[in-house]
Amino acid sequence: MSESILTDLHSTRLDNGLRVLVRPIHTAPLVSVWCWYHVGSKNEGPGTTGISHFVEHMNFKGTEGISREDLKVWIERAGGTWNGYTWLDQTTYFETLAADSLDLALRIEAERMHACLYEADEFESERTVVLAEMHGNRNDPQHELDVDLTAAAFRMHGYGWPTIGWQSDVETMNRQALLDHYRRYYVPSNAIVVVAGDVDTNAAVDAVAARFGSIPAGDAGARPAVVEPTQHGERRVVLERPGTTGYLEVAFGAPAFADADFVPLLLADAVLSGGKGANLWSGGFGRNARTTSPLYTALIEPELVVSVGSAVLPTEDPYLYSFSATLRDGVDHRRVEDALFGCFDTLAEDGVDEHSLTKAKNQVLASLAFESEQITQIAHQLGYYATIASLEDLDALPGRVAATTVDEVRRVAAAVLRHDKRMVGWVVPRGAA
Repeated sequence: MSESILTDLHSTRLDNGLRVLVRPIHTAPLVSVWCWYHVGSKNEGPGTTGISHFVEHMNFKGTEGISREDLKVWIERAGGTWNGYTWLDQTTYFETLAADSLDLALRIEAERMHACLYEADEFESERTVVLAEMHGNRNDPQHELDVDLTAAAFRMHGYGWPTIGWQSDVETMNRQALLDHYRRYYVPSNAIVVVAGDVDTNAAVDAVAARFGSIPAGDAGARPAVVEPTQHGERRVVLERPGTTGYLEVAFGAPAFADADFVPLLLADAVLSGGKGANLWSGGFGRNARTTSPLYTALIEPELVVSVGSAVLPTEDPYLYSFSATLRDGVDHRRVEDALFGCFDTLAEDGVDEHSLTKAKNQVLASLAFESEQITQIAHQLGYYATIASLEDLDALPGRVAATTVDEVRRVAAAVLRHDKRMVGWVVPRGAA
């Protein structure tokens, strides 16, 4: 990157525990405001899976001071865009709009933090929306395979259930449960507000304090550390579905972002599949293999698969390194499996040469730079990594990439890409739909 993502960053904490990050960027008259909550699907359990995602939906339904209709209209009138998402470790909301509308975004997020309505009719209506989303997901064979394979990978940790939850939990969840979840986790002491854009730092901090400073600190409580039992053999999932297309997913346990082995694994993936960045908001949930990569050569050029991709995702706790492929019609899945496993074994046993590693580093560094060019992306990265790790870890990422050696890549590849540590999943078609 040409400059540190932390250049001119100001970090402070209000008396109620709210962390505030302000990053002035004067390239355009825009500002991006993100409000992050350290709660996601890993904070759930049997009976409450999907509750964080459900709460996110409800928090677009209006507040005590802003109607549902005004929430949308006000942002549109300001020429802005807004959205949010829930994942494993976090829930977040954002607005990117004209810089002179900063207080509008802060007002919306302060209201969302403590004054959402959760009206009974809206609650039941949104349950229907969430269930419809869930049913739509089940019509996607690759999505269903990913859900089942992830569930097979985790026996104890909350990373094992889908963010949207299990259907029976969503169907039986009551309004009070959502309110309790909202009131516990949507508190200043469990949140980060990021302001990035064409702002004066001191004025932006004062504006955040004016909107959020009077909200009680709250206490989300400590989440007990959960350690997965050691895996002692390959695990397999097979789904049989009507259709003609087969799908493959293979996953291995992966280190958390702050772990020293994360960057060597990111580079091992860049050698196998092509370099990626580390920004989930800009498509970081996996990308297709580059045409010069070993995966492309082994699987696409011999016409075994239509597409193949991989994902190394930055998370707070150890998660997964995954590969997915769509088979060509009529190809035996065992041929695809053998070709893919051959790529793994070659990297784990033979390692990587300096030329291939340099190419991988250049690709990763370029992706990291491209993903931190725009105001919205910079604001996302600051809040995301402050939630799952630290800003120092984010700032050190390019340097860690540049300093990684061939020996480190080979060691981590050999430790991760083991036969007895993998999860293998197949969607096997049952003929014409």
